[in-house]
Amino acid sequence: MSPEYEAGFDVSGRLLAEDRAGDNAPPLSVSELSAVLKRTVEDRFGHVRLRGEISGFKRAGSGHIYLCLKDDNAVIDGVMWKGGAARLPFAPQDGVEVIATGKLTTYPGRSKYQIVIDRMELAGEGALMALLEKLKAKLAGEGLFDRDRKRRLPFMPRVIGVVTSPTGAVIRDILHRLEDRCPTQVLLWPVLVQGQGAAEQVARAVRGFSAMQPGGPIPRPDLVIVARGGGSIEDLWSFNEEIVVRAVAECSIPIISAVGHETDTTLCDYAADMRAPTPTAAAEMAVPVRAELAALLKEQGLRMDRAVRRGAAQARERFDMQVRLLPSPDTLLAPQRQRLDQLSDNLVGCLRHRVADARTHLSQASGALRPALLRQYVNRAKERVERLQLRPDYLARVYRDRATAFDRLARLFLSVNPDLPLQRGFARVMAADRLIRTVGDAQAAGAVSLHFADGAVGATIEGGSVPAPLEKPSAEVISSAQRAPRKVRDQQQGSGQQDLFS
Repeated sequence: MSPEYEAGFDVSGRLLAEDRAGDNAPPLSVSELSAVLKRTVEDRFGHVRLRGEISGFKRAGSGHIYLCLKDDNAVIDGVMWKGGAARLPFAPQDGVEVIATGKLTTYPGRSKYQIVIDRMELAGEGALMALLEKLKAKLAGEGLFDRDRKRRLPFMPRVIGVVTSPTGAVIRDILHRLEDRCPTQVLLWPVLVQGQGAAEQVARAVRGFSAMQPGGPIPRPDLVIVARGGGSIEDLWSFNEEIVVRAVAECSIPIISAVGHETDTTLCDYAADMRAPTPTAAAEMAVPVRAELAALLKEQGLRMDRAVRRGAAQARERFDMQVRLLPSPDTLLAPQRQRLDQLSDNLVGCLRHRVADARTHLSQASGALRPALLRQYVNRAKERVERLQLRPDYLARVYRDRATAFDRLARLFLSVNPDLPLQRGFARVMAADRLIRTVGDAQAAGAVSLHFADGAVGATIEGGSVPAPLEKPSAEVISSAQRAPRKVRDQQQGSGQQDLFS
C-alpha cells in the first residue's frame, strides 16, 4: 500500500503539487500556453480568406478598423490596421458581405482568436450593388439629389474646368469637340480616375474649382465637367464614393457629370446639375455650335430686315389710304376764298365811307379856324402869361415866410436835444443802456452811471430820503399867463428858449 493511501489521501486529491517520476508534462504558465496557441494558430492559419457579413464596424481614432465577420452560425472578430484601412477601395458598413484576406491570430488578453485583415473586398457584384443602394438612399434622404437643387448651365461659358485624367482619351475628346463646336478656354485639373486615392483627388479638384475667386490670377470657370471613360462598376466606384458626391453637390459652379458610357450610372450623376451619357456629349452640352449661332444670327437679321420692310410697306399703304380719304385742297380752301372775296369787296366800300366822313369832319373843323378866333385865343394866352410873371416883392415875402418856418424848426430841434441840459449842470442817470426815471428804478438797478456834459462816472445806490416835490404855480399865475397876448407869449417863450440854448 502506498504511503499516500495509507495517510488517507487519494492521488487525485493531493494538497501539494509534486513532481512524480516518469511524468513528461511539466506545468505551463498561462502566458506560455497563450504563446504556444498563438504560434500554432498563426502557423496553421497564416493565410485565410473568409466570407461574411460585416457587423459592429468601428474606426478608431488611430485609423485602425475593428469589426466582426458573421454568418448564420458563427462570429469571428477582425482587425485591420491603419495602413490597410487607408487602401480600402470602398467604405465598409454594417450589413455588407465581404471577403476578407488575412491571417488568424489570438489575443491573449481576452483568450480570443481573431483575423488580422490585410485586404477586404466586396463579395460579388450583388454586395457592391447593395452597398451602392444603401449609400444612394442615405444621400437622397439628405436632399443631395433633389431636382430643385439643379442649376441651369450657362449658355456660352468663357472658361470650362475639366476634372479628369490628363493622359486618357477623355480630355482629347472634350478638347476636339469644343474646338469643332465653339473654341473655349479650358482649365484641366489632373486627377486619378480609378484606384486608390482617386475619390479624394476628384473631390479635391471639384472643391478647388469652386473655391476660385473671380478676378484672380487664374480665371474662375463658368462650368465644370467631371469626366471619365467607360468601365466596370469597380472601375467607376471612385465616383460613387460619398466624398465625391458631396463635393459635387456643394460645388458653387454648375457642373456636368460625364462618367462612363451611356448605360453607366454613378451617384455623381445624380448630384450633378446635368448628366451627360459620354464625355463627348458633355462637351456638346457645354457650348453651342458657333456655325449654328452665326447662321441663326444671320437668319434673325434677315427676318428683322424683312419685318422692318414689311412694316414700312404696311405703313405706306395705310398712309395712302388715309390720304385718299382726305378732301382736296380746293375743297378745304373754297370757303376761305369766298370769305376773302367778301371781305375785299367790303373793304373798298368801307374805305369810301371813311374818306367821306373824314372830308365832312375836315370841312366842319376848317369852318371854325378863322383868323379872328385865333387872334382872340392868342390875346387870352398873353394875359395869362402876364399875370404869372414873378415880382420881387412877392419873392421876398415867400423867402421871409420860409426862413421863419426854418428858424422855428431849428429851435424845436435844439429843445429836444437830450445833451443840452447837461451843459447847464444837469445829469442823466443810466443803468447799462436803460434810462433811470424813478427812485424805484435806481434802487432796483443798484449800480448806475451819471452822464455829465464832460463825461460819465459810476455810482452805487445806497438808499436815502426822497426830496419834496416842487411847488406847483398858483392859479393866478397860470390865468395871467393865459390872458397875455399871443405875441407876448411867443416872445417870452422865444426869450426863454434863447436863454436855454445860449
